[in-house]
Amino acid sequence: MARDGWNLDPDRCFSPDPGVRARARELHDAVKGLPIVSPHGHVDARHLADEGARPADPATLFVTSDHYVFGRLYAHGVAHEDLGLVPAGGGGEAERDPRAVWRRFCERFDLFDGTPAGLWLKTALVHVFGVRERPSAENADRLFDALAEALSSPELAPRELMKRFGVEFLATTDPADATLEEHRDAQDAGLRVVPTFRPDALMQVADPGWRDRLDRLAALVGFEVDSLEAFVEAIAARRRAFREAGAAASDHATTSSSLEAMDNDSAAELFARALQGQADGADAERFHAHMLFEMARMATEDGLVMQLHLGSLRNHDLRLLDRFGPEMGADVPVAMDLTRGLQSLLNAFGGDERFRLVVYTLDEATYSRELAPLAGHYPAVRLGSPWWFHDSVHGIERYLGAVVEIAGFAKLAGFVDDARSLPMLYARHDVWRRTTCDWLARLEVRGLLDADASERWARWLAHGAAVDAFRLAD
Repeated sequence: MARDGWNLDPDRCFSPDPGVRARARELHDAVKGLPIVSPHGHVDARHLADEGARPADPATLFVTSDHYVFGRLYAHGVAHEDLGLVPAGGGGEAERDPRAVWRRFCERFDLFDGTPAGLWLKTALVHVFGVRERPSAENADRLFDALAEALSSPELAPRELMKRFGVEFLATTDPADATLEEHRDAQDAGLRVVPTFRPDALMQVADPGWRDRLDRLAALVGFEVDSLEAFVEAIAARRRAFREAGAAASDHATTSSSLEAMDNDSAAELFARALQGQADGADAERFHAHMLFEMARMATEDGLVMQLHLGSLRNHDLRLLDRFGPEMGADVPVAMDLTRGLQSLLNAFGGDERFRLVVYTLDEATYSRELAPLAGHYPAVRLGSPWWFHDSVHGIERYLGAVVEIAGFAKLAGFVDDARSLPMLYARHDVWRRTTCDWLARLEVRGLLDADASERWARWLAHGAAVDAFRLAD
């Protein structure tokens, strides 16, 4: 695009030790061309449903749509409105000029140095778009024009990027009341783009908007949801709809360290009180825990893999929640007691061959102390990859070091990218593949892993583990 001065190190993520680096290169060469399996992400299916769809502009693609990016800018005093984010309900003013948003991003590009987002951004800009200048205040307008022109080209259309990156399977994350039309349109075009069933909002019985969500659910399933029995039946119906649309998994989150099922009478009574607007926060937590058992039971019947995200206190910034709504990246880790917390659930379903549970956490201390031993015992359990704050070179290394010696490679669920756009999806998988190959090379150089084993597990971590964990070959 301009001066040939900003490039990607071909040995990025690899050890400085010459022997390790050379072996990491060999392993990476063997896996870098494998298809990408993305079993958990947030790419907008609408961009893949329409052949002519394009990202609106560089600012929307890289900044406004990605809380990994705008969250860091906000942490340094840049208002969300100045980044093009519109307050909930449309109230208040927000920057309408994407060029101005892009300038604010470029002026502060140094804030991403040393962070995983910085590496992802550089990989996407250099590898996908051919940018050869580090973003700055001085070149912001020039880069915006060049990127805007590139985004309009047929070669960078979302469907073309799917082919270029070798994306074999892409799962989005969708609320229970999603229509799923975009997924069907993408599938009609030959793309394996599927939804993931995310019903958490329907479990928030103390939330002021819960009754509205319940009404939308009733409209979708075609019957009144006026009892717990009807609610469970409606959830099962939506799971079937997602399954028919190609879904491989459901997705759930909790910060509760005590997951226990209620007896049917108590659960029904709680639901009845919720319908009357009489449920409180403690009721909501108990009901959500109860429904996780229902989700596990349904998983044994419909085959959806159950993903459980643990230890993220969502929407910590209440002022931000009130002004912009959820999903603004204001999530903060909390400590978990997963040994006790998951005991009842795993005693009920952990040995059932029909059940598959992929567990993610933000509490890294539980990797070796709790999660790896649980996965090393219960047949149903797989270990999800590092997520949110830990999806980084060092985070991946800490994860592998903590879990592999206890649970083994075969209990890992591969990589989930959590990406909001296809360029960042590619960048995240690139970092995962490079880092895992380097980690395997270190084991081999130390005599802890045979050469043929490191090659086999490099392929597994890049592709096979996700296919296995999410039963995509079935």
